Amino acid sequence: MNKSATKIRRVISAEVREPEPGLWSNCLVVGDQVFISGQVARASGGGIVGVDDPYLQSVTALEHVRALMEAAGGTMSDVVKLTIYLTDIHHRPAFIEARRLFFTGDYPTAVLVGNVTLAAEGLLVEIDALGIIGAGRRP
Repeated sequence: MNKSATKIRRVISAEVREPEPGLWSNCLVVGDQVFISGQVARASGGGIVGVDDPYLQSVTALEHVRALMEAAGGTMSDVVKLTIYLTDIHHRPAFIEARRLFFTGDYPTAVLVGNVTLAAEGLLVEIDALGIIGAGRRP
């Protein structure tokens, strides 16, 4: 096995607010696999984008996923799985509408969990993503 393929590499994007040191990583790459976690509607300054707006929060979180995928060397077409957490299952239609802005054709596999409590008051949507660089169709 190629040792460089198993090395963990942390990826950051200027478009995505990084957590304080010692908490977690937004994006790790292992070989050609990209692991993205905890993407929410946080502005670079720390405030919440789209308070009370599940559509805008979904778009913002997916924009963060895209920024991290691109910083890792991939595209949104390389995303193979999403896990979506909603504070209210009734936000599902807003998320689905937002998702259509980022994916076409064969959508990633997905798990959607509703009626959860997220890390900060005002957050309505959180997204984890798994991608495989080079696996998707290129535009």
